[in-house]
Amino acid sequence: MKIETRLFAALVPFFLIVALAYGLTSKFEPVGTAALFLLAGLVGMIAGYLALTARHIDARPEDDPDGEISQGAGELGTFAPWSWWPLVLAFAAAVCFLGLAAGWWIFYIGIGISAIAVTGWVMEYSRGLHAH
Repeated sequence: MKIETRLFAALVPFFLIVALAYGLTSKFEPVGTAALFLLAGLVGMIAGYLALTARHIDARPEDDPDGEISQGAGELGTFAPWSWWPLVLAFAAAVCFLGLAAGWWIFYIGIGISAIAVTGWVMEYSRGLHAH
């Protein structure tokens, strides 16, 4: 995770420079300048999280400069087969974004669909064919 940490840490000064340049050219327009400074802070927090996580886990094959592709072979995780819930959640996100553009009442419908979709996706392994 050291490569990812360095990548995000290198982006912090870049975003600070961009935020300062934007602020100077726009006479410190409040929304854009604040957003760019907050972006630099967010990227810094991600870099800090990755640095702390890298201390607590073993080195991955990606962290070894002399590593081979075969070192990364094996099981990568548990994934829900044939799950329809991501599609339902994407539809709910589309309804929420439509609600932001067309009317708040549509947004609230999207929030309801989102709650059902997230609950179904989280509980997928508790019921049905793939229950534990």
